[in-house]
Amino acid sequence: MFNVQQLSPALSRPRLCLFSRIYNPFNKLWRPPIISSTLSSTTMSIAGNSTVVGDYNALRKEQQDTFAKPANGNAAPPNAPTHTKVGNEFSLSQSQGAKERPFYVPIGKGGLTAALESLDQQLAEHGRNTILSKKMPVQWGGREINPGQLGLINHGGSPKVLTRPGRYPPFPFRNWWARTWAGTHGISDTVIEFQGLTVVQVSQNQAAVISDPQNQIFVVKNSGFVAFAVEGSYDVLSIVDQTHLPGLVVDKLTNVVLGSTHEVKMKSKVGHGQEKDYVVALFLNIPASNCAILQRGDDLELLGAGQSVITNPSVTLRGLFALGENQLELPTKDIYTRDQVPVSLTLYLKWQLTEPLKLTTHGYNTPYDALRDKTQSILTQIVAHLDYSSMVKQRTLGPNNLEDGIDPSSQFLDSLRTQAMDELHDAALEYGIVLKDLAVIDRHFKGEIANTMDKLTTRALHAQVEAANVDRENQNKAKQEEGLLAVAKIKAKSMNAVADAEAYTVITQAKAQAEKTKIEAEAHAQATRMAAEADAEAIRIKAEADAKVVDQFAREMEARRMEVTRVKAFGSKTVFVPTEGAGAQMGQAMQLGMAAGMGANAR
Repeated sequence: MFNVQQLSPALSRPRLCLFSRIYNPFNKLWRPPIISSTLSSTTMSIAGNSTVVGDYNALRKEQQDTFAKPANGNAAPPNAPTHTKVGNEFSLSQSQGAKERPFYVPIGKGGLTAALESLDQQLAEHGRNTILSKKMPVQWGGREINPGQLGLINHGGSPKVLTRPGRYPPFPFRNWWARTWAGTHGISDTVIEFQGLTVVQVSQNQAAVISDPQNQIFVVKNSGFVAFAVEGSYDVLSIVDQTHLPGLVVDKLTNVVLGSTHEVKMKSKVGHGQEKDYVVALFLNIPASNCAILQRGDDLELLGAGQSVITNPSVTLRGLFALGENQLELPTKDIYTRDQVPVSLTLYLKWQLTEPLKLTTHGYNTPYDALRDKTQSILTQIVAHLDYSSMVKQRTLGPNNLEDGIDPSSQFLDSLRTQAMDELHDAALEYGIVLKDLAVIDRHFKGEIANTMDKLTTRALHAQVEAANVDRENQNKAKQEEGLLAVAKIKAKSMNAVADAEAYTVITQAKAQAEKTKIEAEAHAQATRMAAEADAEAIRIKAEADAKVVDQFAREMEARRMEVTRVKAFGSKTVFVPTEGAGAQMGQAMQLGMAAGMGANAR
């Protein structure tokens, strides 16, 4: 039977996890495991000679939940036989190792002190030396024990424990030579070992691997015990941190972390003073979306994600598997075409493992190994019916590279898309694998025919490349000329735009100058008219004022002032000649005389 214990991450308490599917590769029958109801109240045996100690109620409830619903979430097949027994059962049962050990007391709600008192009572009932000292503490002197500590005394080879805090004197003197003070220990210490007395207390994340006096291995989780070995000893082999196991398991091909493991070993003397290490417990920490396959004889069982421990020597770890999607490149061996040309392909595979039991039943350790063998077989059959010419052109196969059937290489791609994909998908399902994608990344032809064809193909490709280069050069020249023409057109347009801008600037400036001159002339004329009107108005007003003067003297004085102003304006030598009346003729005679005088002076 399996010795497997699993911790619930949500409750952080131990649970015993057995699995909903048992698969026998020889009978290929599904059958549910059988639960035994003969279980101890505090211990469970899940192997022929091993025991797991923990919270029984939590373990029992989670076992029933596990069996009520299969691990993969699917109901059992309707035609699955439920009464047929195949091989040895993977079930819970009570075994010889699960019986109560003598002088073994689990630590309950009362704590360590209550467990020590219970063990002391059992020893007294069987007529053996008790372990609790009857000494009482005093206040005046002696060895001091603080609260939260235990005092240990070696009493003639037997352990004595002081549980009360205080001071303890070395009296009485009658047997002082038989007692030796051994110091103190904390009540909450994980391990206390003294003179055959063993105390183990582990926390929620710890697991203690214990070897009892009969060298039977059991594991303690989330609890503890007090035991006294009358014959032999209880050996604490290891205290394991279950969430940080040192042995990391990584898939070498996909680099996916599958989980972590830790082996607990025990030294045993095999004779002639030699000691050897033997593995007595295997701890597993399996991440989500991963699983493990365990094997006992011809039976296989699926172990889900979580923290587990195996102590049954007949149960081995077959392997750890990733249940998520994986992708990898798969190189094939040489495959011969119908015209005997060897070719090697490089494929892209994407898959998901859904039923690891089927994979391990067929003897494969990884999904990659199963897909590689089946892919090689199917491609060998397909390529054997194809010619070299039908495979040489097309390089890749994928959803973005589909043919219409006209190209000769489409025969190969059609075969891959139909026959190879279908056969590989069906074959993968037999191994519990769902094939999600298949593509040809590259192919490499070998042999003399392939070399010759490669040379011819290379020459043709060189010719095509040269022709393509010539066409490309011509196209480049044409594009260059077109570019120059476009540049010239752009320059002409730019020059026209510049000339238009300059002409527009000149016209605008001329119009602005003319408008300026017009405005200035109009302003000057307007100013002259306004000045003349102002002078005329002033003269009119003045004449009206003079006309209103009645006094003769004032009139005469005004005439004289006018005369003075006129002489001052035209000069003292100016002769004013009347232009009308009798004085006009005299003025003309004076003008003639002056002109004659000026002519004579000129001569």
